[in-house]
Amino acid sequence: MATIDEELGALERDIRQLKIEYDQYFGGGRKRPPNEIEWRIDLVVRKYGERSGDMKIGQRFRFNNLTQTYAKYKDIFRKKLRQKEEGTIQRHFGAAAKAIEAERAKAAEAAAQPQQAQTATTVPEAPAAFRIVCSNPDQETEKVDRLFQAFLEAKRSAGDEVDKLSRAGFVEFVRKKTKDLQNHNVSTDVEYVVETIAGQVKLKALIKA
Repeated sequence: MATIDEELGALERDIRQLKIEYDQYFGGGRKRPPNEIEWRIDLVVRKYGERSGDMKIGQRFRFNNLTQTYAKYKDIFRKKLRQKEEGTIQRHFGAAAKAIEAERAKAAEAAAQPQQAQTATTVPEAPAAFRIVCSNPDQETEKVDRLFQAFLEAKRSAGDEVDKLSRAGFVEFVRKKTKDLQNHNVSTDVEYVVETIAGQVKLKALIKA
């Protein structure tokens, strides 16, 4: 029997595959929408939506992020399906579809090049920063867990490896950092911030005034 983490991993892969196959369907490369994958995803979403109490904090955090992504995709797919049914979306088949997709890819790449040249004036939109205030990590374990999961998710989104990151090592870092800042300041409240800057994930610790 699959574990919760294994099922969440399969859910994440299915959501990615669903988007790929819907893109192929709307581009004319598939004859039918990927209903089987969508049905499988809906089963898992309903299952853990009803059993959220069985999940740990980190698993709930990951599940919520996945369901939000899935809901966003479904909204996009519904609108495109409506356009397809109403005949307001172009359909392309076979070799023509592949040629059109190749041209779209080239156009997207060409459009990206000027944007890269204008990095001095155009800043890519970064995910919202995660913030939490902590004064006693040993007693505020839930806060530390949320901070750790936010750090992991930011790393994953940035394409960084997270296999070598351990919760124990992270907790020890937060404990030492909090104590160090408290020893050099009057305030005991330390704000931790997880944010992504220019594709790099940063974890900052700031003393609260």
